[in-house]
Amino acid sequence: MAEIELRGISKSFGGSRPAVAGLDLTIAPRERMVVVGPSGSGKSTLLRMIAGLETPDSGLVRIAGRDMTGIPPHRRDIAMVFQNPALYPYLSVFDNLAFGIRARGLDRNQVRARVNTVAGLLGLDGMLERRPSELSGGERQRVAIGRAIARRPPVLLCDEPFSNLDPPLRAALREEVAELHRQSNSTLVLVTHDQSEALLLGDRVAVLDRGRLLQVGTPREVYDHPASITVAIFIGSPPINIISCEVVREGDRTRLHPIAAERGIGWGVAEGIGPRPWPSSGRVEIGLRPESIAIRREGEDHPERPVVEAQVRRLEFNGPEILATLALGPHRLVARFPSEIPVRERETLRIAIDLRRASWFEPETGRALGRG
Repeated sequence: MAEIELRGISKSFGGSRPAVAGLDLTIAPRERMVVVGPSGSGKSTLLRMIAGLETPDSGLVRIAGRDMTGIPPHRRDIAMVFQNPALYPYLSVFDNLAFGIRARGLDRNQVRARVNTVAGLLGLDGMLERRPSELSGGERQRVAIGRAIARRPPVLLCDEPFSNLDPPLRAALREEVAELHRQSNSTLVLVTHDQSEALLLGDRVAVLDRGRLLQVGTPREVYDHPASITVAIFIGSPPINIISCEVVREGDRTRLHPIAAERGIGWGVAEGIGPRPWPSSGRVEIGLRPESIAIRREGEDHPERPVVEAQVRRLEFNGPEILATLALGPHRLVARFPSEIPVRERETLRIAIDLRRASWFEPETGRALGRG
């Protein structure tokens, strides 16, 4: 079991901004850490520095308490799975799976037992004698993952291993990797640009953007309590709704008015809801997840769920749910409704907004504000 410590690591390739800038991150032994971010955020560079394929310009990488400065990749006892499976084309599936194990000096029976175990878990039993050219893309990726896991390394690194697979195969392989990790003692670091994948797989999620670490937390923490507007927009599908509002104090009461909306559009905020303190600028950005917007039911009024009118502009059927684009003055909100609810385009709905689940952000910096 190995803890990974990254202390102030930076890496630049001569561009206008560094690929990774002063990043600090600790990954616990046996943890499944998923690093997520848009293209160019520094995810793969970060992974390659852990592996020793890139050397940090500054900072330290420690694995199991050992400083990895100057330690080449082959001496770090790390296994890595790439986006495109790098298999030995002239070797059978069995020999590809066994390659790393044989290099560790195990005897023939131990090698065969370990290969058979991994092949069974990944559904490769019936193709051990085939060559990579005889396999589909998904099967080749299974072999690449199996070869890495069969070694039982203390650290397993995966660089977007599912991105080239079709959705059903991607979902199946994700579950298999998670199960294999649960049965191992490896510390897993997986890089992806797919935020849904990050939420499904990670014990914790690290969100990167432009080389900087924006937030680290459990999937629920990152989804429910984003540290900034950037994190809030990137995590979640469909994306969070962001509304710029003017904060109006009326005695002991607080009202929010969406900026640029008609004067009558707005809602009160119940005592104890919202940021503490309210921004001194008199403005706030409010983030509403699609599931925090519901059609108001008769007799179900709550102070924490103010009701406003919005017009349905577009409907998207998505199996058990409907994604409805609603017009609230000049603002557009996406709501998630159960598909059995009858809703029509151009219909005006009375919607309840659950402010208990809202996120609040400072307009100038985009940083999250403390909740009441």
